[in-house]
Amino acid sequence: MTELVIVADPTSEPPVLLSVTPESAGWAHTSLWIVSLSADEGISLESEADEILVVPLAGSAAVTCGDTRFELQGRASVFDGPTDFAYVGKDSEFSIDSEFGGRFALCGARAAAQHPFRYVAAEAVAVDLRGTGNCSRQVHNFATADEFEADSIIACEVITPGGNWSSYPSHKHDESTETETELEEIYYFEIAPGPTGERGFGYQRIHGTPARPIELLTEVHSGDAVLVPHGFHGPSIAAPGHDMYYLNVMAGPGDVRAWRITDDPEQAWIRAAWTDAAIDPRLPFGRVPDHP
Repeated sequence: MTELVIVADPTSEPPVLLSVTPESAGWAHTSLWIVSLSADEGISLESEADEILVVPLAGSAAVTCGDTRFELQGRASVFDGPTDFAYVGKDSEFSIDSEFGGRFALCGARAAAQHPFRYVAAEAVAVDLRGTGNCSRQVHNFATADEFEADSIIACEVITPGGNWSSYPSHKHDESTETETELEEIYYFEIAPGPTGERGFGYQRIHGTPARPIELLTEVHSGDAVLVPHGFHGPSIAAPGHDMYYLNVMAGPGDVRAWRITDDPEQAWIRAAWTDAAIDPRLPFGRVPDHP
């Protein structure tokens, strides 16, 4: 299943450090590009058939579409709390310019409807502290179906303190039923280094059903991506001493834009164990807005 793992290439030529498209992934809907810009550098792009979220990972930028320009304050790193972001509709020309340089995620999904160019402030991003104990993690629901209007894209960020498990219990969303929506998914990882720059790492698991087998357990590092075409995915495990960030980008063929999941029946019991436990005191990370 190595085709599901995209390992960061240190020889990648900026500005594009990572590119996942429906064509390269072998699926139909979901895309992700990671773009690195030097100081006073910019890039001009066309969204074509995709709607796109421009999400600062580190640094700030201005995003221009037509006669409208939005200044993204961004953040120092992905561990610095939620960020502001911009939405670009399909069939649009847009540009990203950075005065001081930075790294930016362009989350994409095939779209049927046209939505306007928009800006969302970091203070408006819903933050959820999910799980308890060593299953505690922080979720930034910046473009989930309940929080942000779009045609098909669903996206969120998850920060997992070192030594904790997230994306747990394992779950799937690969069927169109009353309780599940069919969604392709990309995980993009950044892992905090050790105290003197030691390379951080974590692990990602995918497993399938008898009808649709799939099997993956892989070590992940900063800049890596894992593709989830179907099957149960999780846990995402942060090695002790190395906080883990991942960006989830999802889209699918359904008429309803929703994140409906089925837990692995052998792992679902863990949710009941969280009822009386405390949230990891290391949370929250960064500048978290006072948001319900």
